[in-house]
Amino acid sequence: MSELILHHYEGSPFSEKVRLVLGFKGLSWRSVTVPVIMPKPDVIALTGGYRRTPFLQIGADVYCDSLLMCQVIDQIKPAPSLFPQAAGGLAQMLSQWADTTLFWTAIPYALQVGGLVKLLVGQTPETLKAFGADRAAMTVGRPRVGPVDSGVHLHQYLGWLESELADGREFIMGGAASMADFSIAQSIWHLRRAPDLTTLFNPYPKLLAWYGRVSAFGHGSSVDLSSQEALNISAAASSHAPTTVEADLGFAAGTRVTVAASDYGTDPNEGLLVGLTRSEVVIERTDERAGRVHVHFPRIGYQIRALAS
Repeated sequence: MSELILHHYEGSPFSEKVRLVLGFKGLSWRSVTVPVIMPKPDVIALTGGYRRTPFLQIGADVYCDSLLMCQVIDQIKPAPSLFPQAAGGLAQMLSQWADTTLFWTAIPYALQVGGLVKLLVGQTPETLKAFGADRAAMTVGRPRVGPVDSGVHLHQYLGWLESELADGREFIMGGAASMADFSIAQSIWHLRRAPDLTTLFNPYPKLLAWYGRVSAFGHGSSVDLSSQEALNISAAASSHAPTTVEADLGFAAGTRVTVAASDYGTDPNEGLLVGLTRSEVVIERTDERAGRVHVHFPRIGYQIRALAS
């Protein structure tokens, strides 16, 4: 199997989630730092339009969306499992809540109240303006909740998590870490980076201790790789991960389609349909620098549209 290449940047919460999963699995990986805002020419060469961070590359296969990336990592190294059998589907349902409801409460709160802008000290006014415009373009149509309401919501959520840990369990689902832990941890990590939120977790000592156990998994072992080297690896690849287009899912193999996120960063990604199951959609596209690439997306949170022939 080709090596794991994570395209990410340091301050990305979803990147931190995947980095912790790599640490939990004890894996080695290559690290490509991507731009924080557009333009991202090397990113687009691999993804075809997907601009969200992070994404995972294995040869000429590109995996978008952190949950799908973690599922792929779990398949590569099944033990310890991200989806313990004893947890059933609850770990995945809680992970989905953490990636959406908790995330979209914690991130704006950290920006509005937590002083995360202090981390951008030294940036030019033009850079700050470009950052704001980039994020606004990604979140068009999303309702914006003010800091008073988001603070109430956040403390309710943190209180729920504190209560879940009240019986002394080590992790959210019990004695073993699961996908739920890492999805929740990304928002806690982001909040803890905010300079003005140093006392936020004082009422939640069990949650803080839990976060210490999760963060102790670390990030595995990484070696830096340039984006050009990643493109060269893709272009040189001679095969792709096996795919199939299952019947009765509404699309035929070889159909030209677009795949786009349905919540934010909804830029369409166009290609030939080469894989379709109830959990994943895969399109093939060709780029003059990246070669023939298979771009993988999860079904949840993404919509497929056929293009006129």
